[in-house]
Amino acid sequence: MSEPRIRPARPEDDDALAELDRASWSPLHAVQPKPQPPYAPFFDERHTPGDYLVAESDGLVAGYIRLGAPTPLPANAHVLQIQGFAVADRARGRGLGRSLLRAACAEARRRGASRITLRVLGHNTPARRLYEAEGFAVEGVLPGEFLLDGHYVDDILMGRLLTGDQPVSSSDPTA
Repeated sequence: MSEPRIRPARPEDDDALAELDRASWSPLHAVQPKPQPPYAPFFDERHTPGDYLVAESDGLVAGYIRLGAPTPLPANAHVLQIQGFAVADRARGRGLGRSLLRAACAEARRRGASRITLRVLGHNTPARRLYEAEGFAVEGVLPGEFLLDGHYVDDILMGRLLTGDQPVSSSDPTA
C-alpha cells in the first residue's frame, strides 16, 4: 500500500465513500442499523463534500473523516466536531486513521477552531486508544446511552485543544 494522500472530498467521491461506509459498518462504532438497499447518496444537503477529508492510497479511497459544528450556536463556533470516521479494512493498522485524525485537527485549526471534539462508544477500545494517543481526553460520559444488540453502551465525549490557550472552565473552582 502506498503512502496515503489526504485531500478534500469531491462530489465524484460519492459512490466510493458510500461503499466504504457500508463496508466498514460495525456494531463497534455504529448506533444505526446496518445499511440496506436501496442506498441513499453519501452526500446530501446536511453532509456536503466540504465537510470531509478523504484518504487515498494506490489511487483508491481508503478512508474519510467528517468535520462539523456540534451546534449552530455562535457561542460554540470555536469548536468543531468529528462526526464521521472510517478506514477501509485493507488500510487498517498502517497509520491511515492517525493521519486522517491529524489532518482533521489541522483543518479545524485552519477553519479557526480552538477545540475539537468527538463522540465514541464506550466499547470501542481501539478508537479510544487512538484518540487518547492523539491528545484527546474524556470530557464526559453518558452511561448506558445506547442499547445495542441487547447491551447498554456508554457514549463518551472526548476533546482536545487545538491551540496553546487553555480556556477557563465555568466549573473550575480556581476561576
